[in-house]
Amino acid sequence: MNVSMITLGCKVNQYESQAMLEDLCRKGFSACQAEEEPDVVVINSCTVTATSDHKVRQTVRHTRRTHPDAVIVLTGCMPQAFPEESAALQEADIVLGNTNRHALCDDILQFMRTHERVIDITPHENGETYETMQVGTFFERTRAFVKIEDGCNRFCSYCIIPYSRGRVRSRPMDQLEDELRQLGEHGYREVVLTGINLSAYGQDLGLTLCDAVEAACRVPQITRVRLGSLEPEELSPDVIARMAKQEKLCPQFHLSLQSGCDATLKRMNRHYDTAEYRRIVENLRAAFPGCAITTDIMVGFAGETEDEFEKSLRFAEEIGFAKAHVFMYSRRRGTRADAFPDQVSNAVKEDRSRRMIAVTNQTRRAFLQQQVGTVQDVLFEQRAKDGTFEGHTPNYTLVRVSCPGELAGCQRPVRISEAGEDGCTGTFAE
Repeated sequence: MNVSMITLGCKVNQYESQAMLEDLCRKGFSACQAEEEPDVVVINSCTVTATSDHKVRQTVRHTRRTHPDAVIVLTGCMPQAFPEESAALQEADIVLGNTNRHALCDDILQFMRTHERVIDITPHENGETYETMQVGTFFERTRAFVKIEDGCNRFCSYCIIPYSRGRVRSRPMDQLEDELRQLGEHGYREVVLTGINLSAYGQDLGLTLCDAVEAACRVPQITRVRLGSLEPEELSPDVIARMAKQEKLCPQFHLSLQSGCDATLKRMNRHYDTAEYRRIVENLRAAFPGCAITTDIMVGFAGETEDEFEKSLRFAEEIGFAKAHVFMYSRRRGTRADAFPDQVSNAVKEDRSRRMIAVTNQTRRAFLQQQVGTVQDVLFEQRAKDGTFEGHTPNYTLVRVSCPGELAGCQRPVRISEAGEDGCTGTFAE
């Protein structure tokens, strides 16, 4: 029987989908090839916004229409956070929560024997241990994602994730070192450490994120170590100084901002203010010259006034982000912010989104222009639609070069000659 995976959401979901697929393959299933009709389709869901849930429902229904005879499994964050709504999706034969993911194979086999729907969801509990998962390869990728942390204790007022993921749980160091070693042996030169609240790694083990970074950097075959999204206030001067000693650590830091207004941040229950965020950025730029600071910015949060938005806009311009993911606040049932007064209209959200995107596009262009004339080590990944080969620098600048040969997986020095809207072009410096 062959299995097809559909992944919605974050890099952690991507990692978990690959781990589930490899586990099923070890138990006798096979990965579905593009030209094959799947016997089983596993949909790994995201529930970070109401829009995410809408996309999950669409995906489940479309999958049933497209593969009417397949066993359809809905798993991931949506069933965990909203079990009743997920169970109501009759197109799914199996609805499986995050906490019971280890039962995936057994649930599939049970359904195939009985043809009776399986609803397998249990709540998160305090004191849970980290779920053992391991990935040996990432199909059609030059970099590997390594999940090292799950859960979140922050309870931002707009966020459902602590309910769908539970509390902070960190991967034991021996498991992490084993997977990193295997990935190096399989030829991966870049690894990306990921987690639901990556900055919290080790809080339950007496470790810190620095320990995980150093473990990855110790693997001889791995030449680059990259970090996923970070909560900024965990990056103390001591942490930054310790990480700066690791030459393999890529100088790209995705620091989730959400808002550049202190009043808005307080309503969001974020654990920093703009002054602290500014200091952290300054410390990173001092320790990692030329680093890229990227972020997420929410507009139209409950109660956000025009003055608050203007403060956020000016702060984003001041920081000069290399790239920003700008998105409109979406009310989320089950969160405190859903009941907040002074909800912002969609028209105002759309206007603010356009204005914030315009500013952050300007700062991105300025960052890309700063790369011109420099020589950067590029890890090449794939041939672009225009025939050039493209890859990324350590600070995650997309670079394209003209080359008739195959470059996927190769690292080459490139002199950056021109900056565009989404990346740069250059020529080999050798």
